[in-house]
Amino acid sequence: MTMLAIVGVLLIAAAVAAFGAIQQQFYSPTAFVERYLGMLSSGRAAEALTVPGVRVDSAQLEAAGLPATASEALLRKAALAPLTDAEVVSETVDGAITAVTVRYEAGGYPGTTTFHVERDGSVGIAPTWRFSTSPLAVMQLVVKGSMQFTVNGFELDKRQVSAEGADADPLAPLPLLVFSPGVYSVAVDTAISATPGVAVLSDAPLHSIPVEVQAQATEEFVAVVQEKVEEFLTACATQQVLQPTACPFGYVVQDRIDSLPQWSIAQQPRVEVEPEGAGWSIVPAQAVAHIDVAIRSLFDGSVSQVSEDVPFVVGGRISVLPDGTASIVVTGPDTQ
Repeated sequence: MTMLAIVGVLLIAAAVAAFGAIQQQFYSPTAFVERYLGMLSSGRAAEALTVPGVRVDSAQLEAAGLPATASEALLRKAALAPLTDAEVVSETVDGAITAVTVRYEAGGYPGTTTFHVERDGSVGIAPTWRFSTSPLAVMQLVVKGSMQFTVNGFELDKRQVSAEGADADPLAPLPLLVFSPGVYSVAVDTAISATPGVAVLSDAPLHSIPVEVQAQATEEFVAVVQEKVEEFLTACATQQVLQPTACPFGYVVQDRIDSLPQWSIAQQPRVEVEPEGAGWSIVPAQAVAHIDVAIRSLFDGSVSQVSEDVPFVVGGRISVLPDGTASIVVTGPDTQ
């Protein structure tokens, strides 16, 4: 009987130890966080959103000081970067909350994140868990110089994801929900503008991540602007007046003209384009027009031929229209 009792105690102890091991492996806060990380690692974004405590509503966002209208456009597989080498480094209990700290590499960037987990009931005698603080964060993205951009290669348009829709302010921060942990690379690559991109690491649950990207004009875009400026100035030169209308050059005389002025463009400007607010500006550049005109003196009636170069400065502003085309307005020094 004694031997049976000892065997029984050993069996119970083994069963308790086995249950403890199973619970630690499958039903502990660490196991709960590891399953979430496994979903992100394998690109199962939709499944990760179903994990208890991940999704947030507008009230939770506002309580955390984040925009209630944050878009869910990036909470998908296509916008995830690789997450590898994730491992739990500590588990600390503080009352009803368990803090689980993990190390990982997100898109090649090393990071550490602490998640907060709480009980969420049980399945039989096994406990279940939920995030007490959502692991989502909000990227406050400002993209200057383009309405279109990509995040981890996923294409977006501000007007499609902004709460204002087609009336979206091109310079206003665009709030986008993102997973933590995760790396998000923002880039612009359009016919008008481009940038090599900016990568940011989302490693703090329910925090704001400010990101600003300034796109630069592409060589193709600058070439188009150069062509349009030259066409505009050439058209100005067809006006047979001393002060061509809405043009950045002209000629002043004190006497009377005896023939219609003949203009030509002796030197076209070398166009450079730089960002300006939601659009672009043409950097003021030197150019030269040439005028041929006969001038009659009011004093003695004599006629002299004038053939003179007329230096001037040309600039301008460029607005990108909703359909993606550009409106170019060429200006002179008095209208810059």
